[in-house]
Amino acid sequence: MSYAALIRPVIDRVYVGLRNTARERLRAVYDRYGVRPGFESSFYFGLLARPMAADSFAAATIYSGSDMTVELEQGIAEIDADGAWRLTDRGREVALAVQRCVGDWAEELWDRKPIETMPGLAVVPRLADVVGRLLEVGQASGGPAFRAMAPVYEPPDATAALRLSSRLGALRHHRADAHRAAWAGAGLTLAQLRVLSPQDPQRHTIESSTNRLDEPIYLGVSARERDELLAGLGALPG
Repeated sequence: MSYAALIRPVIDRVYVGLRNTARERLRAVYDRYGVRPGFESSFYFGLLARPMAADSFAAATIYSGSDMTVELEQGIAEIDADGAWRLTDRGREVALAVQRCVGDWAEELWDRKPIETMPGLAVVPRLADVVGRLLEVGQASGGPAFRAMAPVYEPPDATAALRLSSRLGALRHHRADAHRAAWAGAGLTLAQLRVLSPQDPQRHTIESSTNRLDEPIYLGVSARERDELLAGLGALPG
């Protein structure tokens, strides 16, 4: 099994678990600003660093849809003549609050130790450094969604937990680009992909292609660092 296939569910467990358990805190952030969550909730770490070009926006939203009515109505985002999406001043304020909320919750959640021998926050700075290097390496192999997300924006006083949470969010888009390229390369539309059963041989072929396209980002760090990442993320609560 490729390393990309091994690490994928570990990254998803940690990041998706973090976001799911932060839901109530994030709702309080949005209530404070009197707005509904939009694309800034998913892409804040990239949007705070740069506008999202049209091709990146299309790639990043292909699974969720790209209706930006709410963002425009609430004054969170605006679009320029080239089709790039950017945060307004109000949108930036909301996105910064979202990033801070997720980072603060990560610091609390990841410090929990159901078993005393678990590393807790002690491993987070090292994991943030390794994932940061992966984001640098991925500039050569990532697609349009990944390039919109990395390098991530990090405030000057960012904690290690905030850095890791933002960097993991960006890292997942390298695989998302790989997956999109795999099913498009197989001649499928998104609608055709969605009706494939988990047992369909074509789905297995697409997953294998996804792993192959996702693998290069992990080859930019040493085997020992890959082991550190797999073990360290595996030890975090999620």
